[in-house]
Amino acid sequence: MKKLLFICSRNKLRSPTAEAVFSEYEGLEADSAGLDPYAEVQISTEVIEWADIIFVMEKSHKSKLSKNFQPFLKNKRIICLDIPDEYEFMEPALIDLLKQKVLPLLKLKT
Repeated sequence: MKKLLFICSRNKLRSPTAEAVFSEYEGLEADSAGLDPYAEVQISTEVIEWADIIFVMEKSHKSKLSKNFQPFLKNKRIICLDIPDEYEFMEPALIDLLKQKVLPLLKLKT
């Protein structure tokens, strides 16, 4: 079972969409969190430690994550998906983009 953590700013649109999409795949567990103090679900050291692979939506998220949680990121694979904050929750274009970027990295078919 691969454990995937998806991170964006407020955990309202992109990362919860990714969590919903990839939770449906056999052999994957997915969770999501936000980096901002007012995120729906805030990032925690527990969820970082739980994850096998961490996906961030933007380079700024990777920087913020590294700055605030460096001791917990040792041996963690962090991948930036470069998905801008211009999609709605479960928007078909966002779902397609997430699958297009994430599935090849996991060696899974769409």
